[in-house]
Amino acid sequence: MTPTRAPDRRLNPYREDIAAAHLRGEVKAERFVEGVDRRVAVPNLPLLRAPEPDAPMDTQLLFGEVFRVYDERNGWAWGQAVLDDYVGYVDAKSLAARPAASTHSVAALRTFIYPKPDLKTRPATPLSMNAKLRVTGAKDNFSEIDGGGWVFTNHLAPIETHARDFVAVAEEFIGVPYLWGGRDSMGLDCSGLVQMALERAGISSLRDTDMQEATLGEALPEPIDFTALERGDLVFWKGHVGIMVDSRHLLHANAFHMRVAVEGLDTALTRIARSPSGHVTSIKRLPRR
Repeated sequence: MTPTRAPDRRLNPYREDIAAAHLRGEVKAERFVEGVDRRVAVPNLPLLRAPEPDAPMDTQLLFGEVFRVYDERNGWAWGQAVLDDYVGYVDAKSLAARPAASTHSVAALRTFIYPKPDLKTRPATPLSMNAKLRVTGAKDNFSEIDGGGWVFTNHLAPIETHARDFVAVAEEFIGVPYLWGGRDSMGLDCSGLVQMALERAGISSLRDTDMQEATLGEALPEPIDFTALERGDLVFWKGHVGIMVDSRHLLHANAFHMRVAVEGLDTALTRIARSPSGHVTSIKRLPRR
């Protein structure tokens, strides 16, 4: 008999002492609990692998996103990001009670929350693309948001509207520094770039490269014809992913340039083949919209 594979701990909230109620019967734990939804109340919130300040950061949560808390102790909340199911620990002080549903998201690469509807007022709180807000009013060129503050209206989009071209969204991040685990316009990694661009285009994506490779699009047949690639194709290596901007150029957040950069695919293939990532494992093509 083939042993049953344990659920992926990155996407399933369970530990020996506690687990989410919906996992009862699937995992072993001392107790099972219902989660409590909370809202991220800071510009970006690191989600860590352990309840320690210097623990590895697996991803980030953005302002207004929902985090489902299953356990809270010693200033740490353990739970799961509602957006992509990622499990980990966050600073409990950076969470607030969940408000009513968001009405808008940030459509610009970056914007600010101002204390008044005046661009000269300060302090201004930075927000990244895809931050979630609830708009409650408007004055001049600004929108008032739930919880206080004002955001430039043209930097927002109704939550149900999306960009048409996720590659164009990804291109807005060119030059942004590489940051392992980052998912913010101040710094992000390769799969964070893909996830952020797809989200802005209304396409759900899991967080890590292996998850994205397993769930996004359709794989091009092998042997891969590298002369037939198209804009929007996702190129996967072990632990890395990039986006084709045309048939010959790759856009990716990478640790060689330490930023989001565009380079010739041939150049990237040669260099990455000499790294631990090795050779391309697949190329996935998303449905045309």
